[in-house]
Amino acid sequence: MEVVIANKSHAIYAEDICETIAESAAVRGTGIARRTPEYITKKLENGNAVIALDGDKFAGFCYIELWGHGKFVANSGLIVHPDYRNIGLAKKIKHKIFKHSRTKFPDAKVFSITTGLAVMKMNSDLGYKPVPFSELTDDSTFWDGCQTCRNYDVLTRTNRKMCLCTGMLYDPKAKEEKNKKIKEKVFNRLKHIKETMFLKKKDQK
Repeated sequence: MEVVIANKSHAIYAEDICETIAESAAVRGTGIARRTPEYITKKLENGNAVIALDGDKFAGFCYIELWGHGKFVANSGLIVHPDYRNIGLAKKIKHKIFKHSRTKFPDAKVFSITTGLAVMKMNSDLGYKPVPFSELTDDSTFWDGCQTCRNYDVLTRTNRKMCLCTGMLYDPKAKEEKNKKIKEKVFNRLKHIKETMFLKKKDQK
């Protein structure tokens, strides 16, 4: 099994990806916005996607989308072919697309909306936090993409404030601030230890 960053050679799998997404949406009955082969092909060709292959057979997929002039990145369309489910492939794809997003767009906030508990768990492990929709992109094109979801009426009735999906956000600046506070705490502790040792040494003279 190979999980790689997609390129134009993978455009041959666009139809398979769309069919797998549509079939999964029909079975689950929730939260998967359908995409056209043309849309998926663009993601594959511009390197904003990750694809899993078993030899030359399609096994899984996820893509990157930029919103708010690059302030936000969404990892969307996470899908695993039925033949390859329950073997941990979704987690491998999720980690690969997240790492790719952070490398390619290091300053962007990474967000996800999902109804899947497994995806929520994976997001949480990567550092995402549950947030209200108001903290996600306000780009109307993103929310218009939800129109193919059967729950779109819920989103519109609430003025895009909530739906059956849960919003989750990874903010690199928040993580940097947390790390900064931890480093400051460690530094202050070391400083205190050194000052204490110096005072003790001074008292002994």
